[in-house]
Amino acid sequence: MAGSTTAERGERQQQSSGPPPARRVRPPRLRTIIILAVCLALLGAGGGWVLYGSDWLRVERVTVSGTRVLTPEQVREAAEVPVGSPLVSVDTDAIEARLRRELPRIDTVDVSRSWPDGIGLKVAERTAVLVVRKGGKFVEVDKKGVRFATVSVAPKGVPALELRLARSGTAAASLRRFGERRLAREAVRVAAALPEAVSRLTRSVKVRSYDAISLELTDGRTVDWGSSEKGAAKARTLTALMKASPDARHFDVSVPTAPASAGS
Repeated sequence: MAGSTTAERGERQQQSSGPPPARRVRPPRLRTIIILAVCLALLGAGGGWVLYGSDWLRVERVTVSGTRVLTPEQVREAAEVPVGSPLVSVDTDAIEARLRRELPRIDTVDVSRSWPDGIGLKVAERTAVLVVRKGGKFVEVDKKGVRFATVSVAPKGVPALELRLARSGTAAASLRRFGERRLAREAVRVAAALPEAVSRLTRSVKVRSYDAISLELTDGRTVDWGSSEKGAAKARTLTALMKASPDARHFDVSVPTAPASAGS
């Protein structure tokens, strides 16, 4: 009608400027779902083939780092890495277990994959703090008390353990109470606590009882250490005492708060 009222025109404008009607979302067609599923399956199969079936990601090299006494070849042989196998399927835990079992000299080992074709073996060897004479050979002992290697020649700068345990009198009570193995471990604790400069000069660690452990240095000087307790304090005290009395022949740090030195 040509003569529309102002109210009617306003109502039509309000209706035309309102929000558009919501569009209906059509569900994906079955054909689209099938195509997506096939694509995903192909991608999975392709990825599996690349990882397990192709020659691109297979073990071709084994690198070794961190060795000191051991050779890289010894580590490779003990590791038995399956060269030629898919890199993703290599059992790194099994390799680590073999290395610890076959080479007790190894303290820690890290086995890692080095994509695309390598296995890395990073080892840390044990360090001897004492040697124990056994027949004509020497057994190396680390700071944890682990006897990890038998060698024909004692390593330089590593003190020897001497068990001079009293089997009668009052000192024999220590042997009965702690036993020879425990007293040997106490000697290891003493050796591990020695300052590096003193350790290099120590010829032997002698054990008579739990509370009577002493050191014999290479120049004939001696140290009464006492028990293995308060090792860090005794190490600091001994270092200061040796600097303050360089001509002394005997040092006593069995009570680190009351040290003594004697002889010249």
